[in-house]
Amino acid sequence: MATKKSPPSSKAAPTQKAAAAPRAAKQTAPSTPPRKATPPSQPETAGLTKLGKVQAYHFDAPSAAILEAFPNRFPGRDYVITFEHPEFTSLCPMTGQPDFGTIRVRYVPDAHCVESKSFKLYMGAYRNEGSFMESLTNAIAEDLISTLSPRRLTVEGIFNVRGGTAITVRVEHLAPGLDTARREDLLRLW
Repeated sequence: MATKKSPPSSKAAPTQKAAAAPRAAKQTAPSTPPRKATPPSQPETAGLTKLGKVQAYHFDAPSAAILEAFPNRFPGRDYVITFEHPEFTSLCPMTGQPDFGTIRVRYVPDAHCVESKSFKLYMGAYRNEGSFMESLTNAIAEDLISTLSPRRLTVEGIFNVRGGTAITVRVEHLAPGLDTARREDLLRLW
C-alpha cells in the first residue's frame, strides 16, 4: 500500500525563508581584510640561523653552539619563560639503554631570550648521548647560562622510572652580584 505524501505545510515555509535570510546576508556582507602580522624588527631576528629553515637533526652532539638567542624586548621587567620538553631521551652511559623524561626550563631573561627552535634542536642532540641524568641536567643549565646570562634559571630533569626508581634532578642559578632584596624578588617568581 502506497502512502501519499502530504504537501509541505505553509508553516514550514516561513521558517525556511527566515533561516535562508541570514545566510544571504552573510554572503553579501563585505569581508574584513585579514589582519597582517607585524614583521619582527631586524635587530630582533638578526643572527638567528635556524628559525624558518629546514634543519638536519644531530642526535649525538649536544653543544651550547646549537642554542640561539634574540634580544629581550622587555629588559626592565621580570617575567618568567618556561620551556617543557616532554619527549627528552638520552642513553645510560653504562648500559646504552634509553632514558626518557621531561626537561623543564624556567628562566627570567636579562638581555636575551632563547629561540625555541634552537632549543628543540638542542634537546634532540641528547638522543644518542650517553650521560648520567645528573650530569646532563647540569650541562643543560650550564649551556643555557652561557648563552643567555639569565637573572634566574631552573632546569629540572624529571626522568621516567627505570629499574624501579624515578629520578628528578633540579639545578638552580641566580645571577651573581644581586643584592638581597633583588634575589628575594626573583625567588618569589616561582
